[in-house]
Amino acid sequence: MNQTPSFSPQPGIVYAVEEGLRMMLAPNPSPMTERGTNTWLLGEGAVTLIDPGPASAAHLQAILDALAPGEHIAQILVSHSHLDHSPAARPLAEATGAPVLAYGDSAAGRSVRMQALAGQPIGGGEGIDSAFAPDEYLADGAEMDVGGLTLRALHTPGHLGNHLSFLWGQALFSGDQVMGWAPSLVSPPDGDLTDFMASLDRLEALGPTRLYPGHGAPVADGPARIAALRAHRLGRERAILDAINAGAGDAQAITAAVYTDVPPAVLPVAARNVLAHLIDLEGRGLIGFDGPAGLDCRISAAR
Repeated sequence: MNQTPSFSPQPGIVYAVEEGLRMMLAPNPSPMTERGTNTWLLGEGAVTLIDPGPASAAHLQAILDALAPGEHIAQILVSHSHLDHSPAARPLAEATGAPVLAYGDSAAGRSVRMQALAGQPIGGGEGIDSAFAPDEYLADGAEMDVGGLTLRALHTPGHLGNHLSFLWGQALFSGDQVMGWAPSLVSPPDGDLTDFMASLDRLEALGPTRLYPGHGAPVADGPARIAALRAHRLGRERAILDAINAGAGDAQAITAAVYTDVPPAVLPVAARNVLAHLIDLEGRGLIGFDGPAGLDCRISAAR
């Protein structure tokens, strides 16, 4: 087991993070996952695992090999059902007999607005694990004893409707809701920016000291990072409204005007975030749509 004075983990190795907490990195690096998915092992003896990761036989075996003699996985918690977080849950459950716990399937937790938009041709669906189904459902506020501390499930929709964060003492396993290396993708109808901002408010009020995200390094100052992400989103909102007032009439034109500092390959992802902002702004009465929401929908006004 290796200590991590700086965060440069390698797949297949188990790292001690703090007392009662270990971490493993899945071998799935990408522009959307940073070095890969962080799998967290809480407690000793009867181990609680958070985010088993992608469909990877190597990562599954590494998790099993990380258990000390006499240890077993007691439960498998899934923060949300994207393909980089949840597919390993079922084979791990079959290998260990541990149940899979999550808020729900990939359609669970959607707001009423996103449920309505799901029936319209607005795109989305990036990276969804459509086959995911937990053995047990974790309601918002559900608590369990893990390693002598209470682990509390928090429904934090935004990045995905079924997203859970987990509060463990002063530490928060923040999934993809709050990461230190990048903002989260919010792509309707799976993601909802209105919910995302409300979830940030809720987490900030809890004041977790440390964040253990789904990707990237642990965050030492949780409240500062949450505040920075809110400021980032509000800055994007102002830039989007400025672009509309300057004549950009749809999400594609707004994306080109606002995201001037990103590679062309990233612009489709940026456009999904812009669409999320536009749906939020329309819901707050700050803009109007000429027709159904979508990337090509004309923006009627900025109020």
